[in-house]
Amino acid sequence: MTTDLSKYDANQLPNADVLGRQRYGIVVADWNSEITYAMAQGAIDTFLKHGVPEENIEICHVPGTVELTFGASRMIRELSHLSAVIVIGCVIQGETPHFDYVCQSVTQGVSMLNAKGDVPVIFSVLTVLNQQQALDRCGGKLGNKGIEGAYTAIRMANL
Repeated sequence: MTTDLSKYDANQLPNADVLGRQRYGIVVADWNSEITYAMAQGAIDTFLKHGVPEENIEICHVPGTVELTFGASRMIRELSHLSAVIVIGCVIQGETPHFDYVCQSVTQGVSMLNAKGDVPVIFSVLTVLNQQQALDRCGGKLGNKGIEGAYTAIRMANL
């Protein structure tokens, strides 16, 4: 059973004074933009709701999901004092093994960034079988995985 994890306990987050001094990055894939942009907006809204100033939210667009790792790496390297970075993408399975290669690439890339870096990189990449599953997860009946990504980023930045 899949659950809507967009409903979270805000009491587990630091107060707005702490979050007002933190800086977050979002790297969003333009491929499947109907999905990824809705997820990115969910993340932005969540940061703002909890006191992260708009000017402390950095957004970088990349063409597709494979490019998320490079975008996150570059953002961490070039922007100082990031508390966490969220990578947002959507891969919908097709008729070829391309889906498997894209999913494997981004998963390994984000894992490497987390293992070797000091800035948490949050994996908010949908890997779904069809368009409806993606729609259900970007603001539909299963919530918005961008909201979950922002919540996770705040939690990880404040371990």
